[in-house]
Amino acid sequence: MADGGTDDTRAGEAESGDADAGGLWSVAEPGQARGDGRQAAERPESSRPVPDHAGRDERDIEPGDDRSARQLGDAAHLTALAGLPGMGPARLGALLARWPAPEAWSRIRSGALRQHPEVLAGVRGRHEQLCRGWAEAARSTDVSAVWRHHRAAGVRVMTTGEASFPGRLVDDPEPPAVLFRQGDRAVLEGPTVAVVGTRRCTRYGHDVARELGRTLAAAGVVVISGLALGIDAAAHQGVLDGGGAPPVAVVGTGLDVVYPRRNLGLWQQVADTGAVLTEAPLGTPAEAWRFPARNRIIAGLADVVVVVESHAAGGSLYTVEEAVARDRPVLAVPGPIRSSASEGTNRLLADGAIPLCAIDDVLVALGMVDHSESQTPSAGSSAAAGRASADPTQRTVLEAAGWEPVSLDQLATATGLDFDDLSLAIERLVASGDLDRRGAWLERVSGR
Repeated sequence: MADGGTDDTRAGEAESGDADAGGLWSVAEPGQARGDGRQAAERPESSRPVPDHAGRDERDIEPGDDRSARQLGDAAHLTALAGLPGMGPARLGALLARWPAPEAWSRIRSGALRQHPEVLAGVRGRHEQLCRGWAEAARSTDVSAVWRHHRAAGVRVMTTGEASFPGRLVDDPEPPAVLFRQGDRAVLEGPTVAVVGTRRCTRYGHDVARELGRTLAAAGVVVISGLALGIDAAAHQGVLDGGGAPPVAVVGTGLDVVYPRRNLGLWQQVADTGAVLTEAPLGTPAEAWRFPARNRIIAGLADVVVVVESHAAGGSLYTVEEAVARDRPVLAVPGPIRSSASEGTNRLLADGAIPLCAIDDVLVALGMVDHSESQTPSAGSSAAAGRASADPTQRTVLEAAGWEPVSLDQLATATGLDFDDLSLAIERLVASGDLDRRGAWLERVSGR
């Protein structure tokens, strides 16, 4: 599977790591050992209890409690297990299919797992090497300290079988054994749509994603994405612009490791108004394999998946695969045939995805409106070129620009205008907001 974002982000390409702001995001640095007591920050604890899988209230275990790790519930041991090096969902699932979490931890720590090669037989990785590495890590990990570390940071731990676990994932073909949450668990109770796409989006894609986020949230739809750059960020920013239903993000790192770093402010806003979820414990850095695994959770939580822009081999196409495996409707936004950012979405349409020609197409897929009631125009489909519609020269320039980045030379060739008239028209279109200038390139702004 491809990695990164909900499209083609590579771990290591963008900045990873926590931020130098206070709160949760200053708890750990990427690459540090997970919360093992040595880095645990003593912070005010939340008064809101979350029961673990064994039924214990998390308030039962206070900082400084010296009871043995065996007395902790499944949630604490699942948190520690998920933090072992290279512990992905398939490996964790194989262990839990054989033993309860506390017993699996005990066998790993003692080295007894080496006597059971059949447990991980169907999972990639050398059994002996995995067992040795996990045993070393487990022996240096204090489960109770890991648990206190997460509680002190305000992280809620959700495991299968408890009320707080997302209902859409209960019968998922690949459910996460544990989820870590920052924010309100109730935000997933309404209709949900995943808006995904490339981080290298065009202005057209950015505007469509932002309008989708704003319009869907206003209609009471929860927008889910991966907090990557590009389409993900635009969709969530649209949600925050207009209010309405809160946003939900599913990330591939620990909740204290903002990735990419540039999205710190957006990450905080999503956590404050909605929720951020991950199956990685605190301190987990950006690793390439975690993002495809994360995409299955996005697909599982969504009632409908929308792909705004995707390159031919974009990671959002893996989200589509996961959605199809779960029988979720997939919509794709048509794009210019010469735009590489729309190559993947146009291919999805050729392969049978539902065309998203109007915002209401998403509401129809959700069953919230009937086809006959669908009237909302598509993002960027305002045929009148905004305030430029009354000026024939500016209208000519906009029509020549189309919906992909163009250069001044390309516009000159397409319009036949002399340089002075063309330059004046471009300056007026940029000033009116009908064109966006990005370096030497110009892009038409949707909805103008």
